[in-house]
Amino acid sequence: MWKFIVRRLIITFPQIILLSILVFLMAQMMPGDALTGVLDPNVDQAAIQEQREKMGLNDPWHIKYGDWVTGLVQGDLGQSFRFKMPVTELLEQRLENSFWLALVTLIFTYMIAIPLGITSGRYNDTILDQAITGYTYVGFATPLFIFALVMVWVFGYQLGWFPTSGSVQPGLEPGTMDYFLSKFNHLLLPALSMALIATVSTVQYLRSEIVDTKQRDFIVTARAKGASESRVYNRHILRNSLLPIAAFFGWEITSLISGTIFIEQIFGYPGMGALFLESINLRDYSVVTALVLLFGIASILGALLSDIILSLVDPRIRIK
Repeated sequence: MWKFIVRRLIITFPQIILLSILVFLMAQMMPGDALTGVLDPNVDQAAIQEQREKMGLNDPWHIKYGDWVTGLVQGDLGQSFRFKMPVTELLEQRLENSFWLALVTLIFTYMIAIPLGITSGRYNDTILDQAITGYTYVGFATPLFIFALVMVWVFGYQLGWFPTSGSVQPGLEPGTMDYFLSKFNHLLLPALSMALIATVSTVQYLRSEIVDTKQRDFIVTARAKGASESRVYNRHILRNSLLPIAAFFGWEITSLISGTIFIEQIFGYPGMGALFLESINLRDYSVVTALVLLFGIASILGALLSDIILSLVDPRIRIK
């Protein structure tokens, strides 16, 4: 087991290094730079070039990459030219909001997916199964941003049950119960919107696992020995079907990362996804580079976590 984890970690480090190089090069190839659109076009071009030299914007890419990696190792992600503050401090402000949004979404996803998947698999080919399967088909066909717009229009503007922007009501003192309840109320609708779409793949996978497990030889043998249907289902079918779902945990994290970019923008939720889109529009490349790298590392670590969990569930996949 430990050999498998060590080998996966050894593979992960080169992936992160290659990711950092690709992210940096793609950021450098984007049109414009941090000064584009900031300086008055009537300003002398020589003065503009002098400013770019001071900021290191004209340095070769490998020098800028070396400086960037050196700062990255030291915890310095550079300076945001638009927000006039260190990128590290800027990310810390948004990271907390995105973390709680992703956590609540993950909880909602499994709270919805597991009961629906179990019900659909146990009572397959019934009207109830067809209704649940129909929901998953609609979920697969519905783009997340369209569904989020409908949710915010219905429950935010029409019914007024939830706030439509922000992460907390202004004027509340941090640490108080009112502040906590306001934070939860602001993330409830975006988290539920993401969960209702993210849950469909887990429901389908769990249903397929249960239906497939019910037809295996050891289930037929257990029934032939006179075991009750509830014992066969709870001790054999359900247990074997639920274990692979644990391996989806890391991939769920990856999907949440991409989903929050649209959700935060639609709901006006101040997280890292909204910051990412805003930084692209403002050409704040130091922030864009840091965020893309962070999202990429989270995806790599999510895949690593899935592999480790799957190796615990199914020892046959471990590398000898």
